[in-house]
Amino acid sequence: MEVEIVAGLAGLAGLAIGLATGLAVRVSERAQRLSTPAAPQGALPPGVASVLSVLRSSAVVVDGEDRVLRASSAARAFGVVSGDRLVVDELLAMARLVRRDGEIRETEIQVGPSRSRSRADGRWFAVRVAPLGSHGLVLVLAEDLTEMRRVEAIRRDFVANVSHELKTPVGALSLLAETVEGAADDPEAVRRFAGRMQHESVRLTNLVQDLMTLSRIQGDEPLPELHPVSLDEIIVEAIDRTQIKATAKNIEVTSGGRAGQKVRGDEELLITALRNLIDNAVAYSPENTRVVVATRRCDDGHVEVNVTDQGIGIPERELERIFERFYRVDPARSRQTGGTGLGLAIVKHVTTKHGGEVTVWSKEGSGSTFTIRLPLLQPLPPPGTRRAVASGPASPGPSGTGPSGSETSGSETSGPETSGPGAAGSGTPPRGEGGAPAVIPIPPGP
Repeated sequence: MEVEIVAGLAGLAGLAIGLATGLAVRVSERAQRLSTPAAPQGALPPGVASVLSVLRSSAVVVDGEDRVLRASSAARAFGVVSGDRLVVDELLAMARLVRRDGEIRETEIQVGPSRSRSRADGRWFAVRVAPLGSHGLVLVLAEDLTEMRRVEAIRRDFVANVSHELKTPVGALSLLAETVEGAADDPEAVRRFAGRMQHESVRLTNLVQDLMTLSRIQGDEPLPELHPVSLDEIIVEAIDRTQIKATAKNIEVTSGGRAGQKVRGDEELLITALRNLIDNAVAYSPENTRVVVATRRCDDGHVEVNVTDQGIGIPERELERIFERFYRVDPARSRQTGGTGLGLAIVKHVTTKHGGEVTVWSKEGSGSTFTIRLPLLQPLPPPGTRRAVASGPASPGPSGTGPSGSETSGSETSGPETSGPGAAGSGTPPRGEGGAPAVIPIPPGP
C-alpha cells in the first residue's frame, strides 16, 4: 500500500516537472521571437536592391507582415503588385508558407479573370519563392511564360493542321490506288481514277511546297540575299503562272499602273506572294469576270500592288483571320478549288520579310482588293512613263457593280493620281491612278 502511494506521488511529481519544462521552453521561444528585431520598412540585405534592379523576372520582396518592400517594374507592369501588396492570392499563400518553414517552393500558376482583377489576367507564370535573410523577408520571383505557352499552342495547332491536311490527299491516293487495282480490266475506269490520283498528287505537292516556303520565311532570321527586282517583271511572271486557271474560267487578268518601279527583295518569294493573291482572286471569282493587278506609288517612298477581283467577297467578321495558317472562310470551297490554306499566310510573311505589309478591302457579293505595300528601292522615272493597260470594258460582278465596273481606255492618262477613300462597304473601292481600283485598307485586329 505504501509502495503504491509513493509510486503515485512520484508520477505526479514527474508530470509537474514535465509541464514546467514545456512551459519554460514556450516562454523562452516567445521571448526569443520578441527579442529578434523586425526588418524595418524598406530595409533590404546588402546588395539585394542592386540584384533586383537587373532581373528580367517579376521580383518582389515581402516582409513579415506581407507588405511589399521592393518590387521590380516588371512585377508592377504585369499586375503582380498593387501598392504595397501582392494581389495574386497564390503568390501570397506561397510567401506565407516559405516564411513559416523556410523551404524554397517552385510552381507554375495561371492567373485569370476568375482569380484576380489585376493586369496579370490570363497569364502563365513560373514562380520561385525563397526566404531572404533572417528578418522574415521572402523573395518572390515570377517569370512570365505567357508568350512561350502561346507559341507552344501555335506549334501544336500547326502540327495538328498539317497532319490533317496531309491525311486527306494521302488517304485519297491510297483509296484510288486500291480502286485502280480492282478495275484493271476497265481501261475507262483506270483513266478516270488515274486523273483523280494526279489531282490529289498535285494537291499534295502544292501543300508540301507551301509548307517549305512558310518554314523558310516565318522565322526571325532575315532573308539571306536581297537584290533589286523589277515589279513589272514580278507582275508579268505571277500573271503568267496563273494564266491556265484564269483561262479555264474565262477570267481576264490585266495589269496597269506606273512602270519601272523597283524594290529590294527576293524575286521568287515576291512572285510567289503575288501569284497566291492572283490565284485566290481567280479561284473565288465567277466565270467571265476580270482580275486587275495595279501598281501605285505612294508619297512616303512606298509602292502598292493591288489585286482586285469581282468575286464573292469576304465577310467582315472573317477579315481579321484570313492571314492565319490553314484558316479558311469556307473550308469546303477552299478544298474544292485546290487551296492549301497557306497562301495568304505566305503572302503575309513574305511581305513582312521585305519590310512591308498586306491589307485587304472586301465586300460580300462585290469582290475584294488585296494590297501589298513595299518600300521603294529608288525614285520613279520621270512623269509620263506608263505601262499600258489592257483595254476593254470590265465585266460586272455578281451584284452588277464590281470593283472594275467602269470602262478603261486602252492606255492610261497622265491625270493626277487619286487615292481619296470611298465609302467603306459601298461595293466599289476608290479608284487609283489610271482607273485602277485602289484599296481601303482594313488593318488586322489586335
